[in-house]
Amino acid sequence: MQQNGSSGSNGSDGCSSRERQSLSFSPLPAATRVRRFIQERRTLPLPRVMVVFSAAGDTEKPGDAMSSSDSVEDEFRKPASPSPSLALSTPLRSSLNTQEQEFPEVISLNVGGTYFTTRLSTLRRYEDTMLAAMFSGRHYIPRDAEGRYFIDRDGAYFGDILNFLREGELPHRDRVRAVYREAQYYAIGPLLDSLEDIQPLTGEKVRQAFLDLLPYYKDNLERIVEIAKLRAMQKKARFAKLKICVYKEEMPITPYERPLFNSLRFERSDSEAKLFEHHCEVDVSFGPWEAVADVYDLLHCIVSDLAERGIAAEQQCIGVCDKHLINHYYCKRPIYEFKITWW
Repeated sequence: MQQNGSSGSNGSDGCSSRERQSLSFSPLPAATRVRRFIQERRTLPLPRVMVVFSAAGDTEKPGDAMSSSDSVEDEFRKPASPSPSLALSTPLRSSLNTQEQEFPEVISLNVGGTYFTTRLSTLRRYEDTMLAAMFSGRHYIPRDAEGRYFIDRDGAYFGDILNFLREGELPHRDRVRAVYREAQYYAIGPLLDSLEDIQPLTGEKVRQAFLDLLPYYKDNLERIVEIAKLRAMQKKARFAKLKICVYKEEMPITPYERPLFNSLRFERSDSEAKLFEHHCEVDVSFGPWEAVADVYDLLHCIVSDLAERGIAAEQQCIGVCDKHLINHYYCKRPIYEFKITWW
């Protein structure tokens, strides 16, 4: 019996040793793991908690908890969709914005207080125009108290615009410039092209080609006005006088000396050119330029441009600069006296 007991104890010891070996490789219980993490001051990962809201009166079985949490998680994964009210209102609003406005066949217009009546097809005759865009139905057009479509623009020349759109009629010569400005505003390309081919705009294009040779022309014109205004105010005078030099060529010689040179132009080296550089004692100077147009053509441009601004100007030649340059050369640039009358 003792042997059996000893052998039994030995058998139990062997079995317990095997159990210890198997237990040493088995995972620790949960309590032991928590205790070890606390001892090592580690932070446990927070469990993922999902809160499910249900309507009052709805009951859920305990066994359905996992299925409900999975369904909620799926809802979180789905992209947000607009509410039914927004889904209905958004297409409605966009359709209202994109809906084209309808116009009657006969259009009544109020252009700056002047009334006009025309056909809708007349206003839409040329597609790439402001009027065609306005009455395309894509834009809002205000109306006056009588229901006429209102355009905030001076209507003095709008009749000329309509006449061209109706039958291609061009305005009278004295109205060409004003109608041209209106055609620019309404972006009517065919009318602009037609007006540029008749006087006075054709002559203006030729004249501007000459003035482009003098890029400082507009600045000098402003100087003439400013100097004349300042002098008249200082002297409390009705008019002011200025000295203006207008010369076409750089050659500081008289026409009688020109045959002494082989060429029409006075050819000089750079060192010699510096000896002839000088500024005439005048208020404003124009020149030189290379063109058929001469000094009197430029004088005409100056006087007419001042008259266009409502400034009366008279000019007369009072001599030449006559400044000694070198040897027997003297500056022969003509000097003109301009009289600017203010009232």
